[in-house]
Amino acid sequence: MIQEVAADVALGLAVAIVLASSAGVLVMRGAYRKLHFVTPAALVAPVLVVLAVFIRSGLSENTGESLVALVFLLVAGPYLTHATVRAIRAHDQASERDQEQAS
Repeated sequence: MIQEVAADVALGLAVAIVLASSAGVLVMRGAYRKLHFVTPAALVAPVLVVLAVFIRSGLSENTGESLVALVFLLVAGPYLTHATVRAIRAHDQASERDQEQAS
């Protein structure tokens, strides 16, 4: 009973974080500012989901698979964010060059 409630609370927190991050992405202007709101949904929410799986299943195959997926998310997340920022910057610089050439 207590395990089910704890798992539900962890999942509820994960959903709340994703909803708040989504609202931040909708409200913010500019890609750089929006990117800050993606991080909690991409890193914090998966940790809570894996915690909920661990609470429900204990040490099982499901928990191990969830941990492996979480490790990939935690390792790849910063690289994806960096690559996204570089792509945005390259797009902005190309747009500026096109505007300069047009005038």
